[in-house]
Amino acid sequence: MIKILKNSVWSLLNSIGLGGSVQLSLDGALKQYGWFRSFHTKQSIDINGDPLPWYTYPFILFLKPRIKSHFEVFEYGSGNSTRWYAGQVKHITAVEHDSDWIRQISSKLPANAKILEKPLGDSYVKSVQSTGELYHIIAVAGPNRVKCASFAIDFLTDDGVLILDNSERHWYQTAKEYLAGRGFRRLDFIGMAPIVGIETCTSVFYRDNNCLGI
Repeated sequence: MIKILKNSVWSLLNSIGLGGSVQLSLDGALKQYGWFRSFHTKQSIDINGDPLPWYTYPFILFLKPRIKSHFEVFEYGSGNSTRWYAGQVKHITAVEHDSDWIRQISSKLPANAKILEKPLGDSYVKSVQSTGELYHIIAVAGPNRVKCASFAIDFLTDDGVLILDNSERHWYQTAKEYLAGRGFRRLDFIGMAPIVGIETCTSVFYRDNNCLGI
């Protein structure tokens, strides 16, 4: 009787086009990733409520096992990605232009994370230079991504990589072409990301003998 009722319910859901959505929410990959929780909370988090970078899930799964505890990371833009990196690496520095957002996120950061407050413009783009460090990973996910990506590659370690988020957007083509001209190869990770339901792309730019073993 229970099996008959269950089959009837699934038949009804499928007939009105909701069967797939219900299946995903009950036992699909999106549930395992924590996408539904991120969607409802509007935060980039996993199924346990822990922070995630706002990258595509395929790239997060690729990146996580390749992160090393000695890495130095720089981010253009800050948020749950800053918190996530802080739990994986030696130190992370992020630049942010929004004072209100800095106040919100700073209290959640551990001692190995630092946020630089810079207004949009040259000081924001060149903030990676101001630290006097070289970085294993530079992640470009804030404003002015073309300028930031083009400037930042000179502050990578010899084995460093650059991450460009939402790289499918046509206005970032100039950055992709510039990086290619500087000898970087590109690997694209297309798929869904936390919070939103659209398909997007996170790209990593790398050279031979890079720190991610690509």
